[in-house]
Amino acid sequence: MADTSNQYNEQIEKCRELFIKKMHDYGSAWRILRLPSLTDQIFIKAQRIRGLQQNSERKIEEDETSEFIGVVNYAIMALIQLDKGIVEQPDFSLEEATQLYDEQVAKTKQLMMDKNHDYGEAWRDMRVSSLTDLILQKLLRVKQIENNRGKTLVSEGIDANYQDMINYAIFALIHLEKGKENKQ
Repeated sequence: MADTSNQYNEQIEKCRELFIKKMHDYGSAWRILRLPSLTDQIFIKAQRIRGLQQNSERKIEEDETSEFIGVVNYAIMALIQLDKGIVEQPDFSLEEATQLYDEQVAKTKQLMMDKNHDYGEAWRDMRVSSLTDLILQKLLRVKQIENNRGKTLVSEGIDANYQDMINYAIFALIHLEKGKENKQ
């Protein structure tokens, strides 16, 4: 599992670097987004990934990597919004947003390590397309919970679903990286 931890860190670092660059360019404008808006942004990314996986012809030549990074970053933003609330004006400095990003990553990675231990790294035998489908399923669950005003009877909350989306997207990024290495 040490290998998984290192691979996870490598992929998170790529996501984090993009988050920091976008914070530099746009500031924390995302802080005004309500949770359903962030969920919809993740949904758009996941649908695009599925389209890239299913369509034999592509109008824009790119793989799923950038979209999975988007899933990770939007889901982390959603977790921050859940924790800190939505604001009317951007309010985070780059340093504060990065610190909150790192805190959410630490919690989410720990969840992954715990589940990975219990499931025996089953994700390694999964296809990227299956990980995409699981992200879409989690999104549909979150939309239903949002439609129920956050209330669940027996199910885990929105935060756990966002964390699972992050972890599935990181697993997909690890698989895609391994695929690129194998082609070379």
